[in-house]
Formats: sequence, structure tokens, C-alpha cells
Amino acid sequence: MRYIDAFNHFFPERFFAGVVETPAGQKDMGKRVRGIPALFDLDERLRIVDSFPDYSQILSLSMPAIDRLWGPEDSPEWARIGNDELAELVARHPQQFPGYAASLPMNAPEAALREAERVLRNGANAIQLHTNVDGAPLDEERFWPIFEVIAKSGRPILLHPIRTREMADYRNETKSKYEINSVIGWPFETGAALARLVFSGIIDTYPDLKVVSHHLGGIIPYFEGRVGHSWDQLGSRTSDEDYASILKRLKKRPLDYFKEFYGDTALAGARGPTICGISFFTPDRVLFASDCPFDPEKGTGYIKATIAVLESLDLSEEDRNKICHGNARRLFGLD
Repeated sequence: MRYIDAFNHFFPERFFAGVVETPAGQKDMGKRVRGIPALFDLDERLRIVDSFPDYSQILSLSMPAIDRLWGPEDSPEWARIGNDELAELVARHPQQFPGYAASLPMNAPEAALREAERVLRNGANAIQLHTNVDGAPLDEERFWPIFEVIAKSGRPILLHPIRTREMADYRNETKSKYEINSVIGWPFETGAALARLVFSGIIDTYPDLKVVSHHLGGIIPYFEGRVGHSWDQLGSRTSDEDYASILKRLKKRPLDYFKEFYGDTALAGARGPTICGISFFTPDRVLFASDCPFDPEKGTGYIKATIAVLESLDLSEEDRNKICHGNARRLFGLD
């Protein structure tokens, strides 16, 4: 079986050197990434990819997000550096890396718009966005032109969750504890970002927009019943805003929008949630992904575990092909 890994992460050489010099790159996530050679060592990454038969990766930059690393005066240049380095890797190693997802300096929206136009014109296969921009929601008006450009390109958004320690678990605290912000905060953050795309009207405005939600949609598939029936009654719990009028404005039932997003299989090899996510999105909207190299083995573990889960499922050959490589080929323009 051919596997195209839709969501995994790598730091090219020059970009990585810049990351480790930033304050954010020297603490928290920066502390973690320096301990994973396959995240920045190309030879090690190639060794891992080549250890699996008929396996390749669509590369994207790793965390922290560009807008967490540099201010708006520097982020456009570093986004260009990272994107150009990824494009060069794809050109040099097309068998291992058939495509890449470009990243944008979202804290400088006008520059982000120009960078999106540039990379999509030059062959980027996707755009990686995070679920917030240094704490700001993606549906703010300043970001809408970026969605328009991506929608017109036909290429997908790879939506990566980001929820920092500053986003506290409780109102009377200033920081999240015990890494709750990422371990269980990221799945919530994914659901929240998808909801903002739906209820803000972005999806109705740009109906051709394709969004691949990391970790198989976060909490959304698991709470399908609650998402469906509770948002069918939008406004029934709120008296100070007219949410009921949003239901009249939407062109579809809220749940139907969520089912039209895509999800990837990066679930650390968990079988039950994989079944749940495929059931929710259907095999037409699920892409194989591993989240390499953030497994305990530092590169191979999640790839092996995710392949094993998919091989254990009772899927038709047609559906298995869609999930493992067909949907990726179509969305990323690899055909």
C-alpha cells in the first residue's frame, strides 16, 4: 500500500537556526524540539522515510508558530525563508517529499496575503494555518482576504492546533498546568476554530475552501451528537446576543458544515478514535498522517502505529486507497 503522510513536521537548516535563537525557541516547545534529531537533521529524516516501503511525506514547519517566534516586522522574512527551504527540499527529494505546506506570517496579515499568493503561485501544495494567531481567532476580518486567496487556489489548509500555557485552564489562574493546554487543550482548540469558520460565515463566503483538521477533527467527531443537536438550537442559551439569526443566515445545518471538513489520522495510533473519525468524515475526507517525528521513538513510532491501525480496520480496498494516498494526491495536486 502506498502511504502519503499529509501532516508531519520538519525544520529546514537555516530556519531552524533562526528558531533556536528566539526566546520562544529556547524554552517550552523549543526545549522539546532540540531533543528530536529527525525534526531538523535531514539525513536522519531521510533515513526514517526510506525505512518504510512506498511511503512519502508532505512537509510542513513545526511549532512554535511563526507569529509566536517573531514580531510582525520580522515574521514575513522568516516565513519566506522557511517556505523556500521546504520548496528546495521537495525539489531535491521528490520521492521522499512530493510536496509541502507553506506557512504564513499571520501577525502581519498584508504580508501573509502576499506570501500566500507567492507560494501558491510557485507550487506550494497546501497552506498550514494554526487555530489562533498569537491568541486571536482566525475569523477576524483582517484574515478574510487570506482565506479568499487560498480558496481560489484550490489547495487545502492544514489546520494545526495551538494553545499555549498562557491560555489558562481556569479563570482565576494565569497559566495552564500539567501541559493540559496541549494534551487535551489542542483537540478543543481545533473544534473551536472549526466552529468559528462555520458561524462567522467564512465557509459560506468561500465554499471552495478545503480545511484538513489535524488529529482527525479534534473533539468534533466524538461529540457529533452534541455538535448536531446543541447547535441546531443556537441562541437558546444566550440572551445578550442574537445567535438565532445566525441559523437563518447559514445555508446548511451546522453539523453539515463540520462533516465537510477533512481530518487526518494523526492520533498516536489510537484505534477507537480513528474509527470514530472515519465514521464522521467518511473515507472521502480522511487523509493518512502520522505527526512524525513527535513519537517516543523520535520518528518511526507514530508512522508504524498509524499504519497498523489502518491495516486492522475493515475497509474496502477503495476506501483504504482513498485514506492512505488517494485523497492526498487529489487535495495536494500530486496527480
